[in-house]
Amino acid sequence: MLHLDLDAFFASVEQRDKPSLRGKPVVVGGVGQRGVVATASYEARVFGVRSAMPVHEARRRCPNAAFLSGRFGAYRIASGQVMGILRELSPLVEPLSLDEAFVDLRAATREVDFSPAGLQVLVTELKAAVMEASGGLTALVGVDSSKFIAEVARELGKPNGGQIVEVGTEVALLAPMSVSVIPGVGPVTAEKLQRIGIRTVADLQGVSPDELAQQIGRTHAQALVELAYARDDRPVEAERETKSISVEDTFETNVADAAELGKILIRDARQVASRLTAAGLFARTVSIKVRLPDFSTFTRSRTLLTATDRSEVIGSVATSLLSAVNVAGGVRLLGVGVAGLTDVLQEDLFAEEVESAEAPGADVVVQEVADAPTRPVWRPGLDIAHDEHGRGWVWGSGLGRVTVRFETRDTPPGPVRTFSVDDPALHPLEPE
Repeated sequence: MLHLDLDAFFASVEQRDKPSLRGKPVVVGGVGQRGVVATASYEARVFGVRSAMPVHEARRRCPNAAFLSGRFGAYRIASGQVMGILRELSPLVEPLSLDEAFVDLRAATREVDFSPAGLQVLVTELKAAVMEASGGLTALVGVDSSKFIAEVARELGKPNGGQIVEVGTEVALLAPMSVSVIPGVGPVTAEKLQRIGIRTVADLQGVSPDELAQQIGRTHAQALVELAYARDDRPVEAERETKSISVEDTFETNVADAAELGKILIRDARQVASRLTAAGLFARTVSIKVRLPDFSTFTRSRTLLTATDRSEVIGSVATSLLSAVNVAGGVRLLGVGVAGLTDVLQEDLFAEEVESAEAPGADVVVQEVADAPTRPVWRPGLDIAHDEHGRGWVWGSGLGRVTVRFETRDTPPGPVRTFSVDDPALHPLEPE
């Protein structure tokens, strides 16, 4: 099993295509005060900037970074180049997002030497092929007999390596690691585990199953123990199509505080939006799932006029749906999800949303853009061409002006010039 991840993908594509940004902090995401960071370059991470962080916080931590809106066309092209290389290696490729995939090496179309030395050669060749095909993007690669350990190996290979885990060494490898390395151990579960002295995977390997089940439930406990012993038989699902994304919380004690439930939905909406962004997808339908103390379960949904990946949109619709639900008797489980997924980028990704005035909780259409813009929208990072000066990208805009840096990935850092936003010589470009 091989796991590949393109390092700091969105930011790396921007640095590849914009010579003046190479080696400098770059933040990709919503550029407005309500925006969220999608990806930060390593230079920005030094200042504490992380994905899913509000952009206003990222600007406070790293004010000199280049803040760019997404160019999903460029990201899809780069992703396609890399996924093509993986499919040449094996027909069993499971893309998890634009920049991440599993590959089943047992179905490889070429002879594979499964010794550690042979696999290291394969990884080195694969990383070189990815870098050449994508114009310089770095691939992080991990290899093991299971998906879980392949992901762990990929993390161990950072910042620029490829890690091979020999069969039979997995349990010893995991033992000293923090228990949070195991999927399904988030902050809440980690806190519960710490109550009974479990901080490392070794602690988890040695705990009584009954004691563990008392803290997190028998099903969850069994799943964590299986992974603690590196037992993961999940197959590669080739060409898996994501149809929905959701996050759910099951509470130890029923929650009846509507304000607290609203905060939980907002938090979960951020996670859903982050997964949408990572997959390069947008959603047209937002839904909530509510389970009451008597285990009765129901859902409410609302359809948007324009697909979105914005956490504030998803959170706003989810809390609106919840406002029509009687939670006075308490809630056992609460979740938020999105469906109607598409990879088509909406025209105005960060426009203000205006919700139609319907009765609370009704299944209504949300109008996100009130009026069509009368001028071109020159978002930071957008590819453009000028009839006289050639190709470049938007450095910034405002007060009726747009500033452009004229350079491409194949040129040295270029000059900066400013124009009127309605200059007829300026034209947006599709990425190549």
